[in-house]
Amino acid sequence: MLTWIKYVFCAVYRILSVLLFLLIWEIAPRVGLVDTIFLPPFSKVAVAFWELLVTGEIFTHVVISIRRSLLGFGLGLCVAIPLGLIIGWFKEFERFIDPLMQTFRQTSTLALFPVFMLLFGIGEVSKVAIIFWGVQWAVLLNTISGVKNVDPLLIKAARSMGISSAALFLKIILPASVPSILTGVRLSATTSILILIAAEMLGANSGLGYLLFFAEANFLIPQMYAAIITMSILGLIVNYSLVAFERRLTGWKEEVPAGQ
Repeated sequence: MLTWIKYVFCAVYRILSVLLFLLIWEIAPRVGLVDTIFLPPFSKVAVAFWELLVTGEIFTHVVISIRRSLLGFGLGLCVAIPLGLIIGWFKEFERFIDPLMQTFRQTSTLALFPVFMLLFGIGEVSKVAIIFWGVQWAVLLNTISGVKNVDPLLIKAARSMGISSAALFLKIILPASVPSILTGVRLSATTSILILIAAEMLGANSGLGYLLFFAEANFLIPQMYAAIITMSILGLIVNYSLVAFERRLTGWKEEVPAGQ
């Protein structure tokens, strides 16, 4: 019984800050702290969100956005992870490619969206392409960092046993780089959603970004906030799903107790 009570208390405590925020959101417009035209009470937003759920409209936009995001994100990982492993492993290649890589990395992804629209049109390809481009950098840099920061003692110990370079890479370097790679994947997953929303606001007739832009343009403010909440929920689901996956994949890592 005590264990169950403790579990409930911990669960409530974890979401207490969110509940307080929603309570302030509900009260502030009603007491006149903010204009209800621009920030309606949370209860009105919840009603709008429920209506979008009942009609199924929100699901249509979510599915379209997820499909675009997953396609661009998946293609980005297929390029960024192998390229990061190569750059991190071959120092001479890193010296050669780093200036170009840093130049591309410092260029705003959304600033390039008009270029992608000119190259690929305003259809699905341009949206997938901009996500593909935007998710590269966090994964690429974390993969390079993971390879370069492998414990030198592990490498020396393996080489002292006469291991080949290929076996060293596959059995030592790659497994030791996984935590850093997964950190980059988590960062890029969130980035892919943000980039997609912006791209859908600029040129689309479906998706969460389009829903947000349509609601704002037609002054459907509760629906606009409902779309924003949907994006936040989607981001949370993606983040915690990747955290759970990372814990299962890197269960061998020793966790350092808090305060040490």
